[in-house]
Amino acid sequence: MPSDLSYWLVSVPLHDGDPTAVLQEARKAVNNTVPVGGWEIPELKAGTLSSLINLSDSLPKTDQQFTTTVSKLLETLRSLVSEDATRVAQHARVNDRPAEEYVLPDPNGNGSWQWDKRRWGDGGKVADVIEALVQEMGTVETSQKQKSQQYQLAKGALTNLQRKQQGNLSTRSLLDVVKKEHLVENSEYLETLLVAVPKNNIKSWYEKYERLTPMVVPRSSQEVAKDGEFILVTVTLFRKVRDDFINKARENKFIVRDFKWDDQGLENQNKELAQLEKEEKELWTELLRLSRINFSEAYQLLAHLKTVRLFVESVLRYGLPADYSGFVVKPEPKTAVKTLKLLSAHYNYLGSAKSREAKNVSNDDNVGEWAGVMEQEYYDFVLFELPKIQF
Repeated sequence: MPSDLSYWLVSVPLHDGDPTAVLQEARKAVNNTVPVGGWEIPELKAGTLSSLINLSDSLPKTDQQFTTTVSKLLETLRSLVSEDATRVAQHARVNDRPAEEYVLPDPNGNGSWQWDKRRWGDGGKVADVIEALVQEMGTVETSQKQKSQQYQLAKGALTNLQRKQQGNLSTRSLLDVVKKEHLVENSEYLETLLVAVPKNNIKSWYEKYERLTPMVVPRSSQEVAKDGEFILVTVTLFRKVRDDFINKARENKFIVRDFKWDDQGLENQNKELAQLEKEEKELWTELLRLSRINFSEAYQLLAHLKTVRLFVESVLRYGLPADYSGFVVKPEPKTAVKTLKLLSAHYNYLGSAKSREAKNVSNDDNVGEWAGVMEQEYYDFVLFELPKIQF
């Protein structure tokens, strides 16, 4: 059963060379209960039967790769606009219009989705068209990956710096907390350490710090700052016992912070933060713009690949000459099963001896190269799904 979260792309044999008649017939088949639009299938060069069967077997993998790329681009857009559905809808567009207008430009009239002849021609070899589509999608993926990596690096650097400023006193930057007067400076023998003490352990600190090692200056500890978890205190000692004191403090769950006074430290940190914020914002804007462009491009490439699949399967199903017509159906969740039944009933006549032979080939002990084709769900008409864009 095809999903009601997708558009259904259908191919049937063309009657009297009139695609409009096929479109009207399809609308009549579903009793005009759901939107149905035309879908142009180009007249490509089919090649040999063996090559088409090979393509039929390999195209599902390519289709899945294209679909995954479109999905990732949509997720990137969602992430960049913080899952705001309204803003996602503003950016997840195709040729600067809603994706549905691209798929169904005129669902109630005679308009139809058009194969882009300017880019992909109208009579080329199927394999060549597929190769060109794959190359274009590769370009999209490469450009997206490069810009995403640039943005993630900038965002990561900014996040790390912000975390240092916003964490608790055991981890955050102390440049805006410690003042110069808290420290013993310019002493050949003494230095001041900064220690983050858990609040529930502060009494133990004052009882023990003078005796953790020899050569600790008595009554040298003073409170500098506190937050919800820690109290930051100082202790002055002789440099020669510094490492020993740090080890003893760790054993008692006192965290000695690595800190050196820098007259320009706070100013430099603020400058770095401002620079990283500016860089992250610029790259966010660039990534959003590129993601919007790439989403539009990738969705079009996916639609064209689906169309190539319609052509390939139509040749295998209906034979040559390649005289087929396509249409697209937008199923509604509550009536999707009914819509499929109506289509199946109307196009039941396509279950000819030839298609029934293919349909029943799985009962043959010599399935051979048809095996991949027969794994697909079978209808009397050719049907593929193109994902709807969900906001």
